[in-house]
Order: sequence, then C-alpha cells, then structure tokens
Amino acid sequence: QVQLVESGGGLVQAGGSLRLSCAASGRTFSSYTMAWFRQAPGKEREFVAASTWSGGSTRYADSVKDRFTISADYAKNTVYLQMNSLKPEDTAVYLCAAGWATAIFTSTYNYWGQGTQVTVSS
Repeated sequence: QVQLVESGGGLVQAGGSLRLSCAASGRTFSSYTMAWFRQAPGKEREFVAASTWSGGSTRYADSVKDRFTISADYAKNTVYLQMNSLKPEDTAVYLCAAGWATAIFTSTYNYWGQGTQVTVSS
C-alpha cells in the first residue's frame, strides 16, 4: 500500500505561483512513478505532469509545459509541483498519484491522494 497526502493548494491571482506537495508513505512507494492530475468541476480528470523519483524521466501536459515543474525529493518522501504564471483555467482539484510509468492515462496509476484545491482568480 502507498499513502499519498497533498498540500499547498489555495487561492491565487492570475500570474501568481503556488507549490503543491505530495507526501508519500508505504513500504514500496519508491518503486512507483509519481504524477499530478487535476480535475475541474464537470470535467474529466486531466494529466498534468509525471516523474520518476530520480527525476530521470519527466512528462508534462502541453497546457502546463514551461509553466509547471515537477520534482521529487526521495529523502523527504515528497513530490512537488511548482506552478508559475497561473491562469484561471488552471483552477481545479489537484491530485497526486503513484503508478508504474510516466503516462498520461489515469489507469496507469494505482494510488491516489484526496486532492488539494487550487483556485486562480482573474
């Protein structure tokens, strides 16, 4: 089992920044690839970014490339999502996930956190 707990969400103005954290625990969490997804009201869950714990393989959605950065600190068992130049359309619940590849499909991921709300005002 892997447990994931997100934090760092909040309300920010357009153009601002936020850093989300995902604390992972469990005996085998280091063997998983980590990812961030987001889900806005009435919309399907959407891939944002993924990374291995080493950082050797990362992947981003086109909509966040050059604005968001995913990073992983194995010593702290924590994955981060640095979000810059935020836009109102980035408003969503952001969820952390653990899976077996840096893929964009939700079915790739076995474990999910509860999510943290990010709201970007215009």
